[in-house]
Amino acid sequence: MAAPVEPPVRKGLPPEAYEVVDGDSYRPYVPPEKSLAELSVRAVVIGLVVSVVFGAANAYLGLKVGLTVSASIPAAVIAVAVFRALRRGSILETNMVQTIGSAGESVAAGVIFTLPALFIWQRSDPTIVVDLVQVSVIAGFGGLLGVLFMIPLRRYLIAREHGKLPYPEGTACAEVQVAGEVGGSKARLLFSGLGVGALYQALANARGLALWNEAPAVPLPRKAEIGGDFTPELLGVGFIIGPRIAAIMFGGSALAWLVLIPLIDLWGGDAVVYPAGVAMSALGSGEIWDNYIRYVGAGAVGFAGIVTLLKSLPTIVESFKLGLAHAGGGAATGLPRTQQDLPMRLVLGLAALMAVALWLWPGVPVGPLGALLIVVFSFFFVTVSSRIVGLIGSSSNPVSGMTIAALILTSLIWVALGLNDGGAGAKVAVLAVGAVVCISAAVAGDTSQDLKTGFLVGATPKRMQVGEMMGVLASAAVMGGVLVVLNESYGLGTVDGLPAPQATLMSLVIDGVLNASLPWGFVLLGIGIAAVAEFVFKLPSLAFAVGVYLPVSLMTPIFVGGLMRMGLARKYSGNDGEGAEKREQGVLFASGLIAGAALVGVLIGLAIYLVTQVTGNPDPASSWIVGHGWMDAAWAPLSSIVGTLVFAGLCLLLWRAAVGERRAG
Repeated sequence: MAAPVEPPVRKGLPPEAYEVVDGDSYRPYVPPEKSLAELSVRAVVIGLVVSVVFGAANAYLGLKVGLTVSASIPAAVIAVAVFRALRRGSILETNMVQTIGSAGESVAAGVIFTLPALFIWQRSDPTIVVDLVQVSVIAGFGGLLGVLFMIPLRRYLIAREHGKLPYPEGTACAEVQVAGEVGGSKARLLFSGLGVGALYQALANARGLALWNEAPAVPLPRKAEIGGDFTPELLGVGFIIGPRIAAIMFGGSALAWLVLIPLIDLWGGDAVVYPAGVAMSALGSGEIWDNYIRYVGAGAVGFAGIVTLLKSLPTIVESFKLGLAHAGGGAATGLPRTQQDLPMRLVLGLAALMAVALWLWPGVPVGPLGALLIVVFSFFFVTVSSRIVGLIGSSSNPVSGMTIAALILTSLIWVALGLNDGGAGAKVAVLAVGAVVCISAAVAGDTSQDLKTGFLVGATPKRMQVGEMMGVLASAAVMGGVLVVLNESYGLGTVDGLPAPQATLMSLVIDGVLNASLPWGFVLLGIGIAAVAEFVFKLPSLAFAVGVYLPVSLMTPIFVGGLMRMGLARKYSGNDGEGAEKREQGVLFASGLIAGAALVGVLIGLAIYLVTQVTGNPDPASSWIVGHGWMDAAWAPLSSIVGTLVFAGLCLLLWRAAVGERRAG
């Protein structure tokens, strides 16, 4: 009698990780019947340290440039490196470190997009008092709501929509963790991409060495403009999400920069059109985008989000029913380990408790109406955010656009009910609502990516959800102190200090609505654009609206990555097995590009912060920029050409990594 044949040992994520299959039948890397260490003390401690460090670094970076760097993949890389150095730790512990650690960046993003407005108002109105406890409590409430409201959506967005929503960063994190454990050719592909991405970021980053212009742009007639932030992380995201979504997003951005900006410029002429304070003819394309297209994009994202929510209502209701049916947590009802969420009664109870606390705590003067709006808007935008990041990733999640929509609606309700007293109280209350909503949306996006990673590798959802809340609370605890220190050192919302561009915009929106000076025409234009995209052209309006809201420079490299993915699919269209292998190789290298570039971006931000604290130099990065002379007028065209050529070389490396022969691991 022949000896039984042992099943082959899995050497990575299965092909079904990238295919449209029933999520309930998907077999993860660690099968449900296998139990490994997960929520261990060492994983929690390392994760909390990463969460605090990444949160502080990204707070500085976002206040300076208005953008944050997603920490999910860098946190996964750090976890892999630490546990390999310790020669102990399971892949599920690695996943837990990444889950806890990445929460800090998402909390920081939501905080810096909104709460610096308090410091901006404080300079002109001494009756507004800001303290670190107030900031930290708002951050904690918002982050916890983001985690809690994502829990009943997990079964639908992560499992049921598996293969339809790629969750690029979540998938990349899974590849990082599996490659770190498997080693061999997978690890070589991943870490070679990581090295290339890190080197590129260090050499090109405008706050790093700036050896070439990483964001070349070509001006066109009537202030139209096309260009690209040619960075490894955006190219990698485009390759992972694929051509369709990348093209739709690029189409929205092209509409804004190639059509709307010229038309607005032509319409405005020499007149001064609010909210800008100078004549339209004196504004550049970037200033027109900043003053007008942001409001168009906010209207488009708000409308598309409402449509998305309405279309998703049946599945959301089903998710809640499933959650209530397994309110005991899953174990008692026989659910496998990989499908067990926190009990629904706990989710609803904590959400209600926080709403009451927000109502009664004097540090957040929102009252019962504001507390109710926080819960309603948070659930809505958590749903929208979680789906957006499933399409395009957390780095391009338009949280600020969703926050603008929430602030506009809240301000209108305040005005309609006569709650606008014309003083600081109404402004602070509206901002508090928007801040909690913004933080919850940002954290929900990160939580969604993390749960996707856990779904692919075989983690236990309820343990990950506990880990997310730990990371949120750790980051929120230090965020108040970070903002207070940065404000006292440089001044938040000041041109010479930390401009806080997103929070400055939020303060303008609140003042505009409460004082009846919001440019409603541009908001309504965005609503109309999203409606046409959804109902006339049958496009996913949310992806299109995101493109309208975000700069075309972000969409161009994402579009290039999507085209490369399409070219790879066509090249190997006749061989599904080989095509799947080449796609996986490309995703591995792209994941490394994202990880390396994001990690170095965070380290640059942290280095700037630390050097600033030691030297007192308000712009310490200028001392290590080698290529700043390239930005002078005489060299700028050549620098842009060099930047484009280097990016083309990066694309070639990605292509060769995808189509190259994989050696045995």
